[in-house]
Amino acid sequence: MGTTSEDDIVAAAAIGPCAAIPVEQMAFVRLILDRVGDKWSVLVIAVLESGPLRYTDLQRQVPGISQRMLSLTLRHLQQDGLIIRTAYAEVPPRVEYTLAPLGRSLHKIVTSLIGWAADHHDEIRASRDRAATLGS
Repeated sequence: MGTTSEDDIVAAAAIGPCAAIPVEQMAFVRLILDRVGDKWSVLVIAVLESGPLRYTDLQRQVPGISQRMLSLTLRHLQQDGLIIRTAYAEVPPRVEYTLAPLGRSLHKIVTSLIGWAADHHDEIRASRDRAATLGS
């Protein structure tokens, strides 16, 4: 229990919304969803819509993110082509981050997801509280 065989993945991809994803791409699609669905990635993509931001400005606009997580998130988003990092040869050095075209295409989806979470916050909290009460 808890493991998924390659046969299960093939069978699951034969029906439902995953049916359009070729079996040989399924593992990579899951990795992409894991990356862009990460809470910090979602928030960074959302705040970068306003235009280029420096690291400290990003950290201020994404409450709760640590320096380590922001650095890691920015690196991953850049590797995936979702953001662009521009370093300026100035003293002191200046680095800005902005959405790449690929990241811009994801922005509306991300802000919809954030809005949905905010709109349904109370309902979800109440449901979790009920489940915790029933489980104890």
